[in-house]
Amino acid sequence: MAILLESSARILVQGAGTGYGQAQLEGMRAAGSRVVALVSPGRGGTWAGDVPLFDTATEAAAATGADASALYVPPLGVRDALVENADAGIRLCMVAAEYVPLHDSLRGLAYARERGMWVVGPNCVGMVSPGRSALGSFPPAWIMPGPVGLMGRSGTLTLFTARLLTRAGVGQSSCISMGGDVLIGRNPAEYLRAFLADPETRVVVALGEIGGGKEYEMLELIASAAKPVATLIVGRHAPAGQRMGHAGALVGGARDAAEAKRAALREAGAHVADSPYHLVEIVKGLLGI
Repeated sequence: MAILLESSARILVQGAGTGYGQAQLEGMRAAGSRVVALVSPGRGGTWAGDVPLFDTATEAAAATGADASALYVPPLGVRDALVENADAGIRLCMVAAEYVPLHDSLRGLAYARERGMWVVGPNCVGMVSPGRSALGSFPPAWIMPGPVGLMGRSGTLTLFTARLLTRAGVGQSSCISMGGDVLIGRNPAEYLRAFLADPETRVVVALGEIGGGKEYEMLELIASAAKPVATLIVGRHAPAGQRMGHAGALVGGARDAAEAKRAALREAGAHVADSPYHLVEIVKGLLGI
């Protein structure tokens, strides 16, 4: 079983006119996604192959029954796109853009939550339920169906870990790049809660990094979890006060550093890995393979 994204999802893609967006669209379809509409203002009423184009998400959802979306709009367009998709009745939305203005994220993400739309990202590569559907950039050869729920702040690290698990013969129920911006649609504890409730997810892998307090939000759930949680926190050698990669990866104090997070997760009962390769070995051991 997957969380959030099933094979029945009817997906609209907004902002796929760029080369990057077009490549992601093709990748999603290769992964089995049912892409039913493209949104590109000024091109409504035309077709891209066998997929119709619409001027707005509202028109696309009304005409095709789309209930999920992948947004490849630029950062300054994210707030309006979130509002439009939420008003259109979209239930699950992936936002790829990085460096969305903070106040735009505050308004757009709050509005989406009020309307019941689950937002993955901003600043993410997306999510995939192997063998079912994908929203974003997970190459089909790097994933396989199985019992591990994978969630991570870093898109690159999430992709890399999925690939390592697959090469080791360990499949995934769902893989989710939660987003690397300071503000993201849902916090790690919400994703963890969904994986813990999924009867087919036997082990949860949570990938974290320096900066912010997102990992601490999971501690209570980990301590009471009926299934094992394996974690990896990257950035142990990052200098304090210097942002590393993501907008949210900034050590502002001791609590934001990797070692403090590792210690807290270990105390809560998580299995803490030292590297992606060590993580795979831990997961195999937890699964008994």
